Amino acid sequence: QGQVKESGGGLVQPGGSLRLSCAASGFTFNDAAVAWHRQAPGKEREFVAAISEFGVTRYADSLEDRFTVSVDDARTTAYLQMNLLQHDDTAMYYCYAVGVTFNYWGQGTQVTVSS
Repeated sequence: QGQVKESGGGLVQPGGSLRLSCAASGFTFNDAAVAWHRQAPGKEREFVAAISEFGVTRYADSLEDRFTVSVDDARTTAYLQMNLLQHDDTAMYYCYAVGVTFNYWGQGTQVTVSS
C-alpha cells in the first residue's frame, strides 16, 4: 500500500515564496503522474499543476507564471515551487499520485498568505 505525504506549508507574506514537497512511499514517480490541487475555505477543490512520469507539465492557466512543478532525480519526491504568493493562494494544498493501478491523495498542507 502506497501513500503520499505533503509538507512545506506555512504562513507567508504577500509576495513571498514557498516550496511544497510531496513524498511518495510504496512507489516512485517513475510509475505515477503527480498533481497538485488546492481547496480554499468555502470553495471547491481546484487543479493547480501536474507532471507526468515523462516530465510533461501542465498548469492552471492563472498560475503558470508563478508556480513550478517538478520531481527530484530519485523520483521519490515531487515539489511545487510557489512564487509571488497572493492572498488568493491561501488554501489547503493536496498532492495526488496516479498510476496505472493506483491513486493516492495526501492529507494536505496548509498555505496561508497574510501580512
